[in-house]
Amino acid sequence: MTGIIVVGVDGSETALRAAQTARDLAASLGATLHVVSAFDSDRTEVYRSGGDKWIVSDAGDAEKVARSVADSLRTPAVHVTYAAARGKPAEALIEEAARSEAQLIVVGNRRMKGLGRVLGSVANSVAHNAPCDVYIAKTDVPD
Repeated sequence: MTGIIVVGVDGSETALRAAQTARDLAASLGATLHVVSAFDSDRTEVYRSGGDKWIVSDAGDAEKVARSVADSLRTPAVHVTYAAARGKPAEALIEEAARSEAQLIVVGNRRMKGLGRVLGSVANSVAHNAPCDVYIAKTDVPD
């Protein structure tokens, strides 16, 4: 399988575990790994100092998370790209997978137990609405 594998990250340890699983799948399948971090608001702040201007936004923060994880996953065997995507995490992953014509979305199983399972989770939403195959990686740790 060549093509694209999408994985969502949020800076958490469990998301990093899912991303590492996605990297290993991409390496074994000869696919590109596309790391995505979601942002759900349009909060933007502008800072000025003398003639310099910095714009800080949720989109910028999400892109930093995605870039950091993508950089940590790079190997000679895997081409890794990254992006920030607008929307709630599940929606953003689904839309990014559709946009990039991904063959697979990798998500972690965090919060698929107890109350989170009843109320829904990113993995549950992605599994039921994805435009492609979904791989749910075991990312939780025993209590």
